[in-house]
Amino acid sequence: MYEINKNTIAICTNHSETIVYEVDNLIKSVNNSDEIIEYNCLYYGSSYKGRVEGSKNLIGISYKLPIILEETNEIIYFPIKNKNSILWINYKMVKNYYKNEKNTIILFVNNEKIIVNNSYESVNNQILKSSRLESLIRYRKSVNFL
Repeated sequence: MYEINKNTIAICTNHSETIVYEVDNLIKSVNNSDEIIEYNCLYYGSSYKGRVEGSKNLIGISYKLPIILEETNEIIYFPIKNKNSILWINYKMVKNYYKNEKNTIILFVNNEKIIVNNSYESVNNQILKSSRLESLIRYRKSVNFL
């Protein structure tokens, strides 16, 4: 099973193929992106369900939630789902994103691009949820360590 690390950018399952995007590598996996995320939640100390409940509690939203995959380094992944694919994106690896007709292009820190079959508004909403989650994590850490 693939272990998410500091170089992991995104995990994409299209139909029956899964590709893991790393900073300087592409890896094919026999597991789908949801299975990889679930495995890594456990690897980093919690269940996927626990991560989802934590995000719900923090940001008060229950649809297409970003999750805190690993707390210490504040690694946050958010889903982009449509009828053809499931994509989990490392929030900190997103450099920019912009409209491309009916699709959205996501530009990563290594200048790799992924075109997603989702509206700009949908992707922007996922980014905003992830940003809010990151902000609340940082705030709670700072309050608890004063």
